[in-house]
Amino acid sequence: MTSAPLPRILRRRGEPEYPTFLELFFDLVYIFMFSRLAASLAENLTVRGAAQTAVLLLAAWWVWVLTAWLTDLFNPRLPIIQATTLLVMLGTLLMAIATPYAFGRYGWLFVAAYFSIHLIRDAVLIPGTRVNHPIQARSIRVFFWFGITVTPWVAGVFVDGTARLVLWSIAVVVDLGSARIGWPTPRLGRTELASQIFTGVHLSERHRAIFIVALGELILSTGTGLAGSDFTAGQLAAGAVAFGSAVLLFQLYFQRVQRILAPPRVATVERVRPGTSTSYSHLVMVAGVVLVSTSTSTVIDRPFGHAPAGLLVATLGGPALFLLGSVLFDAVVTGRLLWSRVLAIAALGALMAPAALLLPPLAALVLANLVLLITLVGEGLAARNRLVGAAAPSG
Repeated sequence: MTSAPLPRILRRRGEPEYPTFLELFFDLVYIFMFSRLAASLAENLTVRGAAQTAVLLLAAWWVWVLTAWLTDLFNPRLPIIQATTLLVMLGTLLMAIATPYAFGRYGWLFVAAYFSIHLIRDAVLIPGTRVNHPIQARSIRVFFWFGITVTPWVAGVFVDGTARLVLWSIAVVVDLGSARIGWPTPRLGRTELASQIFTGVHLSERHRAIFIVALGELILSTGTGLAGSDFTAGQLAAGAVAFGSAVLLFQLYFQRVQRILAPPRVATVERVRPGTSTSYSHLVMVAGVVLVSTSTSTVIDRPFGHAPAGLLVATLGGPALFLLGSVLFDAVVTGRLLWSRVLAIAALGALMAPAALLLPPLAALVLANLVLLITLVGEGLAARNRLVGAAAPSG
């Protein structure tokens, strides 16, 4: 008995594993998406504003994740997959345009774009994999769960305020959570969480690319904020510190990724459970960068004076959120906690004491960078000591 042949639409083992130029081009739309999210949050630095931004970021991230998985599981060089990717890119652009008004008059546009993306994707993948039932079943499971969440998404369009926030929160949590449990579906079961479906090198490179895009938005936000300023000494200093934030986040991310995702550990992310966990931990890191972008643009505008509680939380919470994501990522790949970053999170949390409200915004940004710098230097020295110890001859 022979197994069914692989459909032509699927990526085959041994094919080039690095992202194509089209995939990198697709990521560019997320510079706009992240900038819209950061700017919207900066205008509403409240608990409600943070919750609304989180819901919209989760929806945007889910689109990115499914597209990364699309080009990982399916042949990204086929015209049908390339056309699908471009249509998803257009839909994401419409979502980004609607983002600042998604909880207002343009909620319908955000939801329409979101579901059009998924309908287009599944309309291509389900018929395209009909000769291989297990693979087609995976796409049907995803489509089934979008059929469940369409109700709260659409219902949210017809209500306002807290009701829309609650309905959309439920919908987006179910969207992401269903993947974590393998999309259990009547008569089709669920995707086995231990099954090997991803390409480790490709998926890892896609996550690195989207993190670079998030940093690119941070640089854009810093430059735009400084360009629109009066170039006072305080604003120039805030711009320099904000640029330092981008450099430190870059170094902290890639210094660690290079160490833990060298072969054979990169194969860890090829299975469903760790692969999805890797995507979710990167979501937390990217959310941290977006929050840093929110705070830096505000600090550049007003470097001195009273620091509102919301701005203080964003300034210190952004780096803490990034570090939390990196701790979760490290735990997925290595199975261990990176204690240097756990301690850094605790330090940032301690700086959020009520007395910190007396600090000017620029001082809070400097303190956040100082914690990141100490963490970076400490990890670098620890890694160097381990290398020296391993190279020393045993006596």
